[in-house]
Amino acid sequence: MANEEIQLETIPHGRLGIIAMENCSSLGDMVDHYLVKWRSTRQQLHPNDVVFEGYQRDSYLVDHKLDRFSDGEAKATINESVRGDDIYIIIDVTNYSLTYSLYGHENHFSPDDHYQDLKRLIGAIGGKAKRLNVIMPYIYEGRQHRRTKRESLDCAISLQELIDMGVTNIITFDAHDPRVQNAIPLSGFESVQPAYQFIKGIVHNINDLIFDNDHMMIISPDEGGTGRAIYFANVLGINMGMFYKRRDYSKVVNGRNPIVAHEFLGQDVEGKDVFIVDDMISSGESMIDVATELKKRKAKRIFVVSTFGLFTNGLKEFDNAVENGIIEKVITTNMVYQSEELLSRDYYISCDMSKYIAYIIDSLNHDTSLSGLLDPSEKIRTIVDRYMRGDL
Repeated sequence: MANEEIQLETIPHGRLGIIAMENCSSLGDMVDHYLVKWRSTRQQLHPNDVVFEGYQRDSYLVDHKLDRFSDGEAKATINESVRGDDIYIIIDVTNYSLTYSLYGHENHFSPDDHYQDLKRLIGAIGGKAKRLNVIMPYIYEGRQHRRTKRESLDCAISLQELIDMGVTNIITFDAHDPRVQNAIPLSGFESVQPAYQFIKGIVHNINDLIFDNDHMMIISPDEGGTGRAIYFANVLGINMGMFYKRRDYSKVVNGRNPIVAHEFLGQDVEGKDVFIVDDMISSGESMIDVATELKKRKAKRIFVVSTFGLFTNGLKEFDNAVENGIIEKVITTNMVYQSEELLSRDYYISCDMSKYIAYIIDSLNHDTSLSGLLDPSEKIRTIVDRYMRGDL
């Protein structure tokens, strides 16, 4: 890989350290596995040079602890020295499976709890690290990214807060609106698209797709996701369509204006396999509504593709949609918490992102460009060509 050759010619920014918070410990373990594997086989020109001290280790995970008191307060402890290290903190703010005792009651972690623990870890490091980087796949408060009336700008405030605490780079995936980086214009911010990992997961699990305009189409479920759909359509060389949501702005239900109807813009989908691509599945109502509308237009098979599968209302509606032939498969990444119930579903495909995250960490630690990692169009075309030739 070209990226590998570049890294061999550059000096690490500092000794690598990874803090995988409990909310994403399994993902952190897999990222650490790749980094240990790659670095153990690298042939450095000056392995005994002081700048490569600690470069090859059995693990790059930093021993840490988060304790919580019975009244809900908490503290973070770093159990080893990180002075002069290049630290990467990996966090999943959506993991609701973790609990703590609050005045004798079991309380589930909310995104606010996870975010506060992130700040506690930064506080425990106390400015000793050479550089702090945060990898937050699902960006905290990303759904509250803009102001339309007298309301808070939570995502922008949290980004500014992290930068003020000494964080240099913030890496997120498929931000609900990447323009939120305007809140920190002089700091490192990357919203990474997992497009290649989606295509890889799809072609390894579905064996009868035909990637052309006569057999396939990309659909955006709303106007906000058209850029994402256009990218997929352009790289795959197929057409796209979109829905736009008609909302009742006189009402607010669960913090948002309820959707009255989905209106479709695009070419005929009859007889075609359709991929609905979006950044997140929250309750899933919108996705199922869009899939139902596509079925009314005689689409062949419908695949739901989303970076983050939150499934806040459970899986019953998706189970019913699959049983009724509305949805064929659901594809999401493993960057947020996945319940055993979800992983047990035959219609679910999980796209592993640990290797990609490891590449990003490795590149940043060597201060090399991320351009090759952020634009996977050539890799997508290659794997699709191999799939069409039957080489996979």
